[in-house]
Amino acid sequence: MKPAAPFVLVFALLLLQVARADSTPQTMTALPDKPAAPDFTLKDADRKLHRLSEQRGKAVLVNFWATWCPPCRREMPSMQRAWEKLQGGNFEMYAVNVGEDEDTIFGFTFSTGVELTFPILLDRDAHVIKAWPVVALPTSFVIDPQGRIVYRAVGGREWDDPQLLRQIRELMDNK
Repeated sequence: MKPAAPFVLVFALLLLQVARADSTPQTMTALPDKPAAPDFTLKDADRKLHRLSEQRGKAVLVNFWATWCPPCRREMPSMQRAWEKLQGGNFEMYAVNVGEDEDTIFGFTFSTGVELTFPILLDRDAHVIKAWPVVALPTSFVIDPQGRIVYRAVGGREWDDPQLLRQIRELMDNK
């Protein structure tokens, strides 16, 4: 029988990689020129209209995503946790689904294992995403109370990360 040392070493290295991945700092890129956020009016799955410009005075997280996108799928539970921590204050969150129908989105929401209660908006013809500087899915933007884009995050995030929540709360406090 061969010694188990090589297996133990490989297993230990794999655990170290997982630990490093879990401790990856969650960051957003500051946009120093703070461009005005392009306005939009979109319906949610209940056909309720949401207009971005009506959220002036609040910090807003706008997330562009699709159900076929693995990082988009992974970040949804953390978005719900962030929503639960920040809602009720000067905060709004919009998850803008790009190009999919209500049935596809509805089926996806049950697969997350978490009830998603923040607004999921439908950009079925992809007109809204074209007006924003989106480079990949998911791409998220944080808008200040004056309606300017102050942060961008390309790729999935853990939105309930204390650092990200702190940055959003600072904007919420600066009406």
